[in-house]
Amino acid sequence: MRIITYNVNGIRSAMNKGWLDWVAENGFDIICLQELKAEPNQFDLKPFEDMGYHHYWFPAQKKGYSGVAILSKTKPDHVAFGCGHEEFDAEGRVIRADFGDLSVFSIYFPSGTTGDIRQQVKYQFLDFIYDYLQGFLKKKRKLIVCGDYNIAHKPIDIHDPKGNKDSSGFLPEERAWLDKYYDNGFTDSLRVTNPEPHQYTWWSFRANARANNKGWRIDYIAVSNNMKDKIVSAHILPEARHSDHCPQVLDIQI
Repeated sequence: MRIITYNVNGIRSAMNKGWLDWVAENGFDIICLQELKAEPNQFDLKPFEDMGYHHYWFPAQKKGYSGVAILSKTKPDHVAFGCGHEEFDAEGRVIRADFGDLSVFSIYFPSGTTGDIRQQVKYQFLDFIYDYLQGFLKKKRKLIVCGDYNIAHKPIDIHDPKGNKDSSGFLPEERAWLDKYYDNGFTDSLRVTNPEPHQYTWWSFRANARANNKGWRIDYIAVSNNMKDKIVSAHILPEARHSDHCPQVLDIQI
């Protein structure tokens, strides 16, 4: 099974940049999207159906903001829209598709870059989503957690770790959360097969950052440890240029 996670930074914008043709060429089994910035009645759903995808959308209540989706060639047994937290569900942050004993999540973690209030919301989300996912681990389910986590984990995951040590997305508290996350039941799929530095999934629009590969790795596909030995390969796709992010792909035996 081939799974990707992709923050499209506006699905209509990505479509205007040839994203649908790119999806058709690649034939992914499951596509997890973040930051839709649109409701499904605002764009044509027929191309997804023509490609054989079952599609599930969870937009934010606020227009042009956030939102997540899962597209799958195999019809899920169940789809859960939201995570049961009123504030985070209003922002369209979590969607889950179940396939037997496997659950696939698409999650858009809050960004704290707009100030202290949103940074506190981010910390609240981190605390909540950690406990939420641990609940699924306790049920012995197999988990694949795709998303824009909005955190660069280690110095190799950011182009300028010293210069960004006080920046939201690379704060010690955020990085410690990822340490805890990966120490308690999850594996960073990319690092199983790709330990090299300078692999980024997001670049600022400023200062020609993408051309100079001055980026951050903030998008992840984490797998529960009971799936770790099923990972075949994992890599990012920086040549995909439909967003300020690029996708990560995971090939895994299901």
